[in-house]
Amino acid sequence: MQARKKFIVDRFRGFLPVVIDLETGGFNPKTDALLELATIVIEMDDTGLLVPGERIFFNVHPFEGANIEQSSLDFTGIDPSNPLRSAVSEKDALTETFRTIRAAVRETGCQRAIMVAHNASFDLSFISAVAERCNLKRNPFHPFSTLDTVSLSALAYGQTVLARACESADITFDNDQAHSALYDCDKTAEIFCRIVNRWQDLEECFS
Repeated sequence: MQARKKFIVDRFRGFLPVVIDLETGGFNPKTDALLELATIVIEMDDTGLLVPGERIFFNVHPFEGANIEQSSLDFTGIDPSNPLRSAVSEKDALTETFRTIRAAVRETGCQRAIMVAHNASFDLSFISAVAERCNLKRNPFHPFSTLDTVSLSALAYGQTVLARACESADITFDNDQAHSALYDCDKTAEIFCRIVNRWQDLEECFS
């Protein structure tokens, strides 16, 4: 008998995992600038394994009056005034990101998105604050539930730092590219898929 095709809608109770990574001007989502926003929609192949899907990235122009800590810029290497960034407004970045996520939710038959991130409460707080500041009503993410790769990596590999978790999972990690939202989002998506797929392998071994 042919095995039934698996769908991502069945894997997480109707939630679609979407990986987010941000670079910001500080730690306060109400006052500090959003500088980079990267998003990867998670997909499922015909065998039921998770794979990173569509990638979206924006350099973001700081909102008027935004606070930007120099220590944050030193850490990320971002120059907000560099015209080559081709930055867009917070509203444009989040509107397009939400539009893409909502389309993926509809296409997969899911009910809504659930954020996957490394230290997810930080990213969720920033996304929620920006959505409120920009008066965006249709936030596709669950308002408080997340899938945090810090906890997942601690469980699977005994590591909580993204670079070390990737090393333990045999995922290449370049520290020179780290702290770019898109690069960290790629690696967060890889480690999330690796852990969930590894769990499926274990389930099948004992089923």
